[in-house]
Amino acid sequence: MQDIEPFYNWRHLYVSEEDKRSPFYGRTYSEFEFSQTIYNFYIHPQWDDFGSRTLYLKVLLADYDEHYAIIELIGEWNDAIENDIMTLKRDVLEHFMQEGIFKFILIAENVLNFHNSDADYYEELHEELSDENGWIVCLNMPEQTQHDFKKAHLNRYIELMQLAEWRTFKPFHLFKKINNELTSRLME
Repeated sequence: MQDIEPFYNWRHLYVSEEDKRSPFYGRTYSEFEFSQTIYNFYIHPQWDDFGSRTLYLKVLLADYDEHYAIIELIGEWNDAIENDIMTLKRDVLEHFMQEGIFKFILIAENVLNFHNSDADYYEELHEELSDENGWIVCLNMPEQTQHDFKKAHLNRYIELMQLAEWRTFKPFHLFKKINNELTSRLME
């Protein structure tokens, strides 16, 4: 797991620790000291801790003019014990929502497990985003993780999409592709 780095090809466009509007503003990172773990497995030091012991993230881009953010996740999404959705919503997403961002792309290809609890925070988040014509998408969640997510019917609140070649897009083009697909689904 220590070899899995957050996607870095957009760092010339956005760096969350340099963004005064980001919840991670001012963070410093070591390139050599591995201190964070997920179940005793060290992870790359560039991942951001947001209060969960099993799930970490990296804000890859926040576009305040277009009102969207792209966030990459790694680890285990555990609502049953850690209540990760509450922590993610309260400490990260709501921070961006207060800055005018209401469309979120969560890249979840490195989320290897999901354990659900109740759907209250998902429903609350969905309603808050819908009030602002926003949405939240989980991109490339592994099939076994999707299975557990769908079994809990949470795909009512967070769209699940697959786009294997997302890294080849520029951030705005990725956002537009997902936004257009969601808009076309609603018009059907």
